[in-house]
Amino acid sequence: MPLPSDDAVDGVVDPAGVDGAAAPGGAPVSGPLTVAAVAARLGVAPATLRTWDRRYGLGPSDRTAGSHRRYSAPDVERLLVMRRLTLDGVAPGDAARLARDTPLEAAPSALPVAGGGVAATPASLLDAALRGDRAACARLLALAPAAGLAEIETWWTGLVEPTLAEIARRTVVDRPGQDAGLVVRAGAVDALAAWAAPERPTAGIVLVLVPPGQDRPLVAHVLAAALVAGGVDARVVGGPTGRRHALELVFMTKPDALVTVSTRADADLSLVGHVADVHPDLVHVVMTPEGTAWVPGGPAVQRSRSFRGMLHEVLAVVAAGANG
Repeated sequence: MPLPSDDAVDGVVDPAGVDGAAAPGGAPVSGPLTVAAVAARLGVAPATLRTWDRRYGLGPSDRTAGSHRRYSAPDVERLLVMRRLTLDGVAPGDAARLARDTPLEAAPSALPVAGGGVAATPASLLDAALRGDRAACARLLALAPAAGLAEIETWWTGLVEPTLAEIARRTVVDRPGQDAGLVVRAGAVDALAAWAAPERPTAGIVLVLVPPGQDRPLVAHVLAAALVAGGVDARVVGGPTGRRHALELVFMTKPDALVTVSTRADADLSLVGHVADVHPDLVHVVMTPEGTAWVPGGPAVQRSRSFRGMLHEVLAVVAAGANG
């Protein structure tokens, strides 16, 4: 069945058919953007942008008579604020007022890109991923060899995580082998591997586990990298991690803490309880998504609901052990 000719219908986006979403040869877009290109970038229908323009005044600032409407970079930044606020549950009228009143310089600054070029922002990374431009994604995701804890934390929370969240909100029509989310994840893993290649001085050991039946999520690797940047010897455990495997790992490595990262609310977390029964004093930080009904208890079991909270809890545990 042929696809609709519209670039975006009710939030469904065909990246290959968006005017202005990709330049010839996959080059980054420069200059003002069309309604269709901005709609694709935000993951909304063009009709939504026209409504925001008509009702709230969030339209193109350049309205030259007799020419097509084009959105400037500041116009798009305001629309991104509007989009984020409405997704967070803010009423559209209030979101529009905040978008208009928010100074653009108050927005998070872009991460620097090695070798210059397009700034590393969620918008630029999203554009590259939707084009399937792996080389551009690699440039945007590259971590400087000297990147420390703060840089990796910002890289994840300010660039990679919001880009993946925006991709997850979109319904796209892809050809075989095209997947924006996979492009970003692969580029992020490569960036972490390149950054982590040199030997770094560490103190303390932390094992990052994943519940049985789940693939290792990207956030597990990011957490381990951030811990390494914070001076901890962190390793991500792969393969079967049943009760026997976990207890053997604890016996062999004698970690300062364990971390279990789950991306599913229905995860089997019984392993947390098994380890707590045998090693009641071993700190075990568990991060699960909202909606997880049950996390096994234990004297040293802690639950964290955010990457930043989990990271700094684990660093504090290791620091306390080193000082104790």
